[in-house]
Amino acid sequence: MLANVDALLLARCQFGFTVAFHIVFPAFSIGLASYLAVLEGLWLATGRQVFIDLFHYWIKIFAIAFAMGVVSGLVMSYQFGTNWSVYADKTGPVLGPLMAYEVLSAFFLEAGFLGVMLFGMSKVGPRLHFLATLMVAIGTFFSAFWILSVNSWMQTPQGHAVNAAGQFVPADWWAIIFNPSFPYRLVHMVLAAYLTTALVVGAVGAWHLLRNRTNGGARTMFSMAMWMLAVVAPIQILAGDAHGLNTLEHQPTKVMAMEGHFESHPDGAPLILFGLPDQEAGTVRYAVEVPKLSSLILKHGLNEPLKGLDTVPRENWPPVPVVFWSFRVMVSLGMLMLLLGCLSLLARFKGKLYQWAPLHRFALAMGPAGFVAVVAGWITTEVGRQPFTVYGLLRTAESASPLQAPAVAASLTAFVLVYFAVFGMGILYILHLMAKSPHRDEAGLEPGTPIRTAGITPASSIGSDHALRPAE
Repeated sequence: MLANVDALLLARCQFGFTVAFHIVFPAFSIGLASYLAVLEGLWLATGRQVFIDLFHYWIKIFAIAFAMGVVSGLVMSYQFGTNWSVYADKTGPVLGPLMAYEVLSAFFLEAGFLGVMLFGMSKVGPRLHFLATLMVAIGTFFSAFWILSVNSWMQTPQGHAVNAAGQFVPADWWAIIFNPSFPYRLVHMVLAAYLTTALVVGAVGAWHLLRNRTNGGARTMFSMAMWMLAVVAPIQILAGDAHGLNTLEHQPTKVMAMEGHFESHPDGAPLILFGLPDQEAGTVRYAVEVPKLSSLILKHGLNEPLKGLDTVPRENWPPVPVVFWSFRVMVSLGMLMLLLGCLSLLARFKGKLYQWAPLHRFALAMGPAGFVAVVAGWITTEVGRQPFTVYGLLRTAESASPLQAPAVAASLTAFVLVYFAVFGMGILYILHLMAKSPHRDEAGLEPGTPIRTAGITPASSIGSDHALRPAE
């Protein structure tokens, strides 16, 4: 049955599936860690009970999402050795140290303070606990820093040389880390993480406001989420535009696929809003377009020329339909985020932020939009880089391990079954926690006093009220 199936395609599907599944958890964790730090900081600054109640409400969700992000990400490193051993060998001298820096700095920082953040408020005091929360939030940012540096080098490789064995070896670490596309990707991804979290928090707040408009916790979380959307959504659109201009400079073929420009336009290119890209025929069928608008956006001039895929050898074309549509999904959701932020400002101005049910339903419907936009953006970035793993230097077909299709198919099937079973249950439990209304004196993750601690505290010295008493 698998005789005619390409092992390379299966390996790509497997890595694409695991990354798409994984990326939503770090995106949520990055934003939620910062949100928790803000909540705890506001509680320390104002003393308002609602902030610490919301902290306890969301920290339970953060703990599960963080754990699922770690677990879902571990398997990807093994795939480098199993399905992509040639890629690992050729890029290891450059990318291996960057991944190690991520573990030694970001992951150790997160892991070192995570236990204090989750369980230590009653043990270290509020100020030291706030420091631990800040360190976890900073750790998630550093993790994004190193991972995006790795990915950006694959998109815009700089600062390397090639040795006699055909491996990429470091020549300038600063150029490798801060490669041309890295700053744009870092800003774009971190803002996407904040928007993703704001949409989830806003959706949960909207859900509880639709059930009880007087719930103080729901009102606070919804207000904070809408402020984040109103402020960050327009910034993200500007950051995305700058990222697009950078991509046009360094990866023009990807932009051609995103725009659906099979043909060059010497006198100004149209912006194709919708259509059906036909890669074989080299055209977009049933195109709905705005004349010259693409040139205005990308070159800031109506009559500026733009090259098309007709200037690129066909063997270097990415899968245009996939890139074309994933880009439009991402942009459309970004526009809806901006609309939601603007409507929230209007409702706030009219004093109806907590009473306007249509706004709450819109926010509830937009809850998953951040995750979809992140995955769509990842597809645009990664599929648009094809047919290369290291853009322009190492082709995907030359990066895979010499495996047979049945072996890859078996592991892909196992991944799909296990991921949907394990992470499906985790997501359902998160939704169960979100369905519970926030309330005053919300219980956090503080565990009860252990009855026995590894032989240090005899059980007989602890009373039924768990209070420590001198041992007899």
